[in-house]
Order: sequence, then C-alpha cells, then structure tokens
Amino acid sequence: MSKMDDMRAMREARFDGEEPSDADAAGERLCGHRAIGGRTCTREHGHEAKSHRYS
Repeated sequence: MSKMDDMRAMREARFDGEEPSDADAAGERLCGHRAIGGRTCTREHGHEAKSHRYS
C-alpha cells in the first residue's frame, strides 16, 4: 500500500468507528460534516440549510 492508501484506510476506520453513536441509537442522525478545525456539524442528516452548525 502507498502512503495515501494507508491514510485513506485510517480515515475510513476512524469514520466507521463514529457511526454507532448515541444519536443514531435515539433515531436522530446528524449531518456529521467535519470542519477544518475538527468540529462536526450538529444539524440533522440531509439538512436543507446551506450552512453547517458546528459544536
């Protein structure tokens, strides 16, 4: 594997680990868009707003 393949695999593994969260268990899926600073969007999944709301 190349360095980029390794980085992609690590990123996908980290993302997959975040999928079964408390919000998913409650039936509320969040957008999950990540900002450059590492914060994630707390709006509902598939929101129609053009902007993201980060926490």
